[in-house]
Amino acid sequence: MPQSRMAQTGGKSMKYVYILENYDSDHFYVGLTNDLRARLAKHNSGEVSHTSKYKPWRLKTYVGFSDKARAVAFEKYLKTGSGRAFAKKRL
Repeated sequence: MPQSRMAQTGGKSMKYVYILENYDSDHFYVGLTNDLRARLAKHNSGEVSHTSKYKPWRLKTYVGFSDKARAVAFEKYLKTGSGRAFAKKRL
């Protein structure tokens, strides 16, 4: 029987840094969440003011972290100029 996500991370919930793109691939959004499915649903239902006018969105990529501080730092990095260049080229 597979271990649960909580057991795999020592009881901590995973944090996900994600990149969304709209279906025209004209706009991208970087965010952080504990629940990718629920967060994507919120973006696509218009509940997130920053992304509501460019919906629908699809998940381009995500990275899971067991350490919240590292997840926050990676999200901040992806929102910088060099982070956007890295994501465009590598993610």
